[in-house]
Amino acid sequence: MVQEGYSDASLVLLGHGSTLDAGAGAAVFHQASELRRRKIFAEVREGFWKQEPAVKDVLAELTTPRLFIVPMFVSEGYFSQTVIPRSLGFEIEKDRDANRVQRREGRTIAYCKAIGPHDRMADVLMTRASEVIDQFPFPRPPQPRETTLFIAGHGTEQEENSRRAIEHQARLIQKRQVYDDVHAVFLEEEPRIADCWQMARTRNIVVVPFFISDGLHVKKDIPQLLGGSGLGVARLLQAGQPAWRNPTERNGKLLWYAKSVGTHPMVADIILARVDEAAAWCSEAPKA
Repeated sequence: MVQEGYSDASLVLLGHGSTLDAGAGAAVFHQASELRRRKIFAEVREGFWKQEPAVKDVLAELTTPRLFIVPMFVSEGYFSQTVIPRSLGFEIEKDRDANRVQRREGRTIAYCKAIGPHDRMADVLMTRASEVIDQFPFPRPPQPRETTLFIAGHGTEQEENSRRAIEHQARLIQKRQVYDDVHAVFLEEEPRIADCWQMARTRNIVVVPFFISDGLHVKKDIPQLLGGSGLGVARLLQAGQPAWRNPTERNGKLLWYAKSVGTHPMVADIILARVDEAAAWCSEAPKA
């Protein structure tokens, strides 16, 4: 990985954000802080689509000769691939990386690929799964070969790419033959998150939410879909406690619920890998 040569460049971490959940941008701020600590770029900034600071305003404030925008999104979906880049002046075509680079007023601006589909995200998901077992080993830590792993994503029938990143990571992990089985499950598509209990052949189940932030989907919706009562989940969240007790037993099975991926230390390196990719496109793109 190239970690030199960015002293003339700014990095913008682009998050979706939310006006309804104050913690929706926490992972973006976390990774921006880590990358500022490494002192690789002239500037590292956070920008959002649905909350402040707005990404357009952040881009307007930066003056470095090179600028890299990394979408902190799970998939190359409708927002990260079409809506947001188009609003920033990019028309991205499938398999045309050169379209992600623009020369504007003597500056080079690159819109990188989303972090979620990167192959190294499989390591993050597996680490999250092992972390929750290590933290809550009761009654005993199960062996991975005695465990079914579920990667829980959003999914939407309006955009087929939304589920591809989740399924891609599930396949990568399955190929490693660590767990008895690995499945992708979804909030808004089949198979559903609530189906985990029936799909698992093993007594032990680990669910890792493949979301960048610990937003309402992670904190509230998924625990309810897994069987937590709406009132009980709301009371726990109001008290500042996790909405899922690890492990929870139902129908003779034990289910551990892990953290989302966005604040994991390895994500910073995935961000840098996306920048390195874009730097190669920049060298190949025609000069203005």
